[in-house]
Amino acid sequence: MIIGQRLRRGACGSARGAARMIADALATVDRLRTHAAGTSGDGAPKVVVRGDSAFYGHPTIGAALRAGADVSVTVRLTSTIKRAIASIGDDKSAWTPIEYTDAVYDEATDTWISRAEVAEIPFTAFASQKKSHHTRVGWWCAASPTCARPRSRARARCSTSGGSRRSSPPPTPTTSFAVAADKTHRQHAVIEQVHADLKNSALAHLPSNSFSANAAWLVCAVMAFNLTRAAGTLTADPKLTKATTGTLRRTIVSVPARIASSARRLTLHLPQNWPWETAWITLFDNAFGRSYPIIV
Repeated sequence: MIIGQRLRRGACGSARGAARMIADALATVDRLRTHAAGTSGDGAPKVVVRGDSAFYGHPTIGAALRAGADVSVTVRLTSTIKRAIASIGDDKSAWTPIEYTDAVYDEATDTWISRAEVAEIPFTAFASQKKSHHTRVGWWCAASPTCARPRSRARARCSTSGGSRRSSPPPTPTTSFAVAADKTHRQHAVIEQVHADLKNSALAHLPSNSFSANAAWLVCAVMAFNLTRAAGTLTADPKLTKATTGTLRRTIVSVPARIASSARRLTLHLPQNWPWETAWITLFDNAFGRSYPIIV
C-alpha cells in the first residue's frame, strides 16, 4: 500500500522534502494502527524506514527517529566509512556469510556458504556536525561477492535505532544483528515493483504540462493503486492478492458481463465458466454482503 506520495521537479535533489514526507508517512502509519487496534499501538513491531545513500543525512534520519522508527540506509563510502571498515581487519570471526544470490546452505554446520559476508561495528554518524546531530548507531557493512574480504567493499549500511542495537525484525537465536539487518535491507525490490506498476498504468503518461495538474493526477493514481490492492485482497485468491494493477484490471475490473434492468432493479449477468467467477463473487460478497443486493 502507498501511504504517501509527492511529485517533485526533476532538477531537485533526492533528499529534498524527504524529512517531512517521512514524518507525514509515519504519522499516517500510527493513525492506521490506532484505528485498527483501538490502542496507541504499543507493543507493535517498529517501522523500518529504508533509504538509499541519497537519504543518508541527519534531517531524514532524525525525522524517522523522532517518529519512533528504525532506519536502514545505505551509506556512501566516504573516507571515514572506509577507515571504519578497515578497522575490522582480517579476523574471520568478525565476518559472517550471508544468504546471497549464489549461497548454499550447509545443514551439517547450520550455516550459509557464501562469498558475501557482513560484519558489525559501532559507529557515530554525523560526527562532523553539531553535537545534537551526533547519532550513535548499530552499523554494519556488507561485502560484495566480487570483492576480496575485507579491504574493499561495494556497500556499507547503517541501521539507526536511537542508540540501541535492535533491528526490526530482531535477530533470531541463530542469526546475528548484522545478518538480520542485511537481509531486511536487501528486500528493496518491493518499492521498485510499485514504481513499475504505476508506470504501467496511470503514470504511463502524465496528462498535462502543468505541475499542479500532474501532482493531482499522481494522487489519483495512488488512490487507484490502493483500491485495486484492496480489491485483490478481498477476492481471497492467492493469484490476485499480490497481482499487478494490469492483472486486476483485466480479471476483476473489465468484467465480460451484461446489465439487465427489470422492475427498477439492475441485474448483472456474469458469463458461465468464467475463470475468475469465484474470485469476483467473493469480492462482491466481502464488499457488499450477500443479504444486501444493489438496488437502483
